[in-house]
Amino acid sequence: MTAGILSDSHDHMDNLKKALDIFEARGVEHIIHAGDFSSPFTRRVLKNFKGGITAVFGNNDGERLLLRKLYGDAIHTQPHKFTLNEKRIVLMHEPDVVDALADSGHFDLVVFGHTHEPVIKKIKNTLVINPGETCGWLYGKPTVAVVNLNTMDAEIVPLS
Repeated sequence: MTAGILSDSHDHMDNLKKALDIFEARGVEHIIHAGDFSSPFTRRVLKNFKGGITAVFGNNDGERLLLRKLYGDAIHTQPHKFTLNEKRIVLMHEPDVVDALADSGHFDLVVFGHTHEPVIKKIKNTLVINPGETCGWLYGKPTVAVVNLNTMDAEIVPLS
């Protein structure tokens, strides 16, 4: 199973569409969003994705009630623990406890956002991914990540 990971989309609809195009081309079956949709408008783009979505709220997601209404059970407060393709995953926005969670050995994958900087690293046997900023507004380099949940191989993919 292949998962597409994004974060910090901040209402950048064009880049969300580019991300979905990349995910479709790479056979992504599930999207993991590490927060900061910013507003419910993102649902207009993400509703076109045929697979599953798991997401958390970020610090800039002000309209949480409407986001919850539109995304339903797909969006959660952080940290959110779930299993996908028999992999134990924890999803969060802020990076404060990422290394401790990875070091705990309780998870196969730790996903976070907030910093807008892409990261792929291993801590012990846990893969840690920050897909960077989908919006591209802070660093000017919009990115997403794609991870094969069978092999746990991951890559950062530029949107431009």
